[in-house]
Amino acid sequence: MSWRVLQELWKGKGGKDLEKPRERGVFAKWYVCALAVVVFVIGACFLAVKPVTLIADGKETTVKTFSRTVAGALKAGGVTLMEKDEVLPSADSLLKKRMVVTVNRAMNVNITVDGCDLAVRSLGSTVKDVLDEYGIDIGPEDEVDPSTEAPVIENMNVLVARILTKTEESEAPVDFETVKRFTVKMPQGSTRVAQEGREGAERRTWRVTYRDGCEIARQMIARELIKPAIEQVIMVGSGLVVSRGGEDIRYAEAVDMLSSGYTYTGYNTASGVPPHYGVVAVDPGRIPLGTEMYVDGYGYATALDRGSSIIGNRIDLFFESYEEAMDWGLRWTKTYIID
Repeated sequence: MSWRVLQELWKGKGGKDLEKPRERGVFAKWYVCALAVVVFVIGACFLAVKPVTLIADGKETTVKTFSRTVAGALKAGGVTLMEKDEVLPSADSLLKKRMVVTVNRAMNVNITVDGCDLAVRSLGSTVKDVLDEYGIDIGPEDEVDPSTEAPVIENMNVLVARILTKTEESEAPVDFETVKRFTVKMPQGSTRVAQEGREGAERRTWRVTYRDGCEIARQMIARELIKPAIEQVIMVGSGLVVSRGGEDIRYAEAVDMLSSGYTYTGYNTASGVPPHYGVVAVDPGRIPLGTEMYVDGYGYATALDRGSSIIGNRIDLFFESYEEAMDWGLRWTKTYIID
């Protein structure tokens, strides 16, 4: 089949004339269009890029980014956010050209409280801010080291000690005392228990201070006797001897007594017997009634009476007359307790 026949067939099907030369400038038009597209894209990119200033970790840097939000700018600048870090404006804010983005880093703080160690991060400026942020209440007696007003620094340790002061009561034994009483009615040096001692009891009130559950101080603030102790009395055979008027007198105790004299009052003695020479008034708390004694300058006497002014080491000697009592006057005299 010849070339002409093929041309005829192509025209018959509506095709273009194969021998007609192509229109000039087609490629130039395509080139211009492509160039326009490239210029448009470059212009759009130029308009879309945003220069942003990042302030973080003590440094100020400028980044250019196509990101729509602050978070994208941080990523472009290689800034990684950690827990509690603060971004101004916020990370989801729309990014604008020449925007300044500031990152405030939270501080690492270790808090020891109630037996636990808490590793936290905080933007608080003082120790109190951090404690409040994490709901750690401080009681009126609690101790905080460093103080609650101390500024927060990186990797600081905060110790919270729980202080509790309360009142406690307890009962405690009261020891009995042991006293020796000498007597001439027992062989010299021999002893016997005349009265068994018995412990008493008292109620004690304490102010107790605890630090984190451990007692650190205890102070007694009150005590109350609820059962008195009974003293133990041991009788000892006396070997003490004094010579008076050629007579050896065995005695249990020698005491300097302030003595005075009295005479008939119209009343019997406290023991119920009529007063007579040899009766002496004593303080029963110091010398029991019925005790025999020898008073220098007076002689033998028996404690059978008492008086309102006779207290402690004081005795009042009976005389048959007012004149004798007045002559005796008031004097110190050696008194030997026989039994």
